[in-house]
Amino acid sequence: MKLPVTFEQFSKDPVKAVTFCMLVVVAYLWYDNKTNYQAQIDHHQAKIEELEAKVDKCLVQLKRSDSALAAATTKLEVLSALGKIPQ
Repeated sequence: MKLPVTFEQFSKDPVKAVTFCMLVVVAYLWYDNKTNYQAQIDHHQAKIEELEAKVDKCLVQLKRSDSALAAATTKLEVLSALGKIPQ
């Protein structure tokens, strides 16, 4: 593999060579950071879907308990109105 900067060029102008190396390093770090964020996004998307399923399940249970409470309250009011339950 041939390097883009020869030793003679590096010795003549080391600032340009170091700048080129830093550019390569920054590009690598940017790419690594981008792929890391994508992995985090994928992980959190799976977690969000799991939590949304739990929320949907809880909403169904809440509706059932709300309906049961409404039915029990109505039954108590009717029994109370008929005088079947002492107040």
